[in-house]
Formats: sequence, structure tokens, C-alpha cells
Amino acid sequence: MTRAEEIARNLAEVRARIAAAARAAGRSPESVRLLAVSKKMPADDVRAALAAGQRAFGESYAQELRDKAALLAADSMLPAPPEWHFIGPLQSNKVKYVAGRVALMHAVDSPALLDALEARGAPQPCLVQVNVAGEASKRGVAPADLPALLDRFAAAAHVRCEGLMLIPPRGDARPHFAALRALRDREAAVARPNVDLRELSMGMTEDLEIAVAEGATIVRVGTAIFGARPI
Repeated sequence: MTRAEEIARNLAEVRARIAAAARAAGRSPESVRLLAVSKKMPADDVRAALAAGQRAFGESYAQELRDKAALLAADSMLPAPPEWHFIGPLQSNKVKYVAGRVALMHAVDSPALLDALEARGAPQPCLVQVNVAGEASKRGVAPADLPALLDRFAAAAHVRCEGLMLIPPRGDARPHFAALRALRDREAAVARPNVDLRELSMGMTEDLEIAVAEGATIVRVGTAIFGARPI
């Protein structure tokens, strides 16, 4: 089996998992989008996934995204251009590689990052990363600070918030996914300009079924598609 065939097979298996989870939750499979996490994987893997019908790809390192996007943009043989998402932490000095260049920025985790994205002057849809569990090792805004950050989006001219994102602690992810959904539902009831909380980015290879059951609209899957990443 070639590498391209392996990736196509893996994508089919992940899509089947998502569809089964959605149906079990009484949802349409089309209500959940698959984001293929391609960080640290070569451009040829993205090409193979594109050939297998995958369009959205997640990157976590700004300069890797810049270089990979430029390489693939120059490839006239691609069946379709990739849709890039940025899913990792972002330093203010690297915002220039992301702002206005990705379909969705998943990990706005502070007012400072929001302000840096806004200062670039380019339209940028975003998600807010919420640290529901209050883990010191994880980035994200505290649930209590979420309303103030959404208010800041409401006053912005270029960035907009389209939902929330979560990386749960190891172990039982369900209560954290449920908590994020509850936060989304609560804040979605507050009318704010530039804020439309329709997306929940949560769930990865090991827990995507639980995430779909708890309302995920985007699942971020890397290992089940591309295998283990190089260290």
C-alpha cells in the first residue's frame, strides 16, 4: 500500500466514525466537519489527503504554515486548494503569518492576541480557546473571562468570533465538552456584533465520538489520518 492509499483509507475510516457518531447522537453527519491536523507532516501528505477529498487542514506552527501554504499554492496539479486553519498557540510577532491567511483561527486565548490579530487590519474569523478545567499547563481563557473577551470581539473592526475551542484534560473528556457547549449556549443568547457562536471545535482521534455526542461541529484529527508525528 502506498502512502497516498494509506491516507485515503484512514480518511475513509475517520469519516465513517464521524458519521456513525453523528447518527447515534441524532445529528446529520454533515453537521460535523473534519479538520485534518497536518502539523509536522510533509506537504505530500496534504496532497494525498486532498486527492482523497479532504479540504480543511490544521497547522500549529506559524512558519510551518507559511512555508507549506506557499509550497502548495504553487502546485497547479492540486485538485483543489487547501483550506487552512490555525489551531496552535500564536505569539504576537508571528501573527503576520496567520491573520487574514487562514479560514479559521482556532485558538484566540487572550485579549492581547485578539488585539494583535485586529491590528493586522485583515478580516479574520476566530474561535476562542477556553480552559474549562483551569489547567495551569493549558492555554485558554477562564470561563469567567469569556464574556469580556467576546465583548472585545464585539467592538472589533476586522476579527470576528464564530465559536469556541477546547483541549480537554486527559481522561474523561465528556464533562469538559459538555461544559464548553453550555458556555456556548449561554453566551450565544447574548446579542453581540461580530460574534456568532455557531462552532464548537473539540474532539480528536481518541475522543471524537464523545465530542460529536456533545455537540462538536469541528473535530481535529491528526494521528488517525497521518499516523504518529515526528518528534
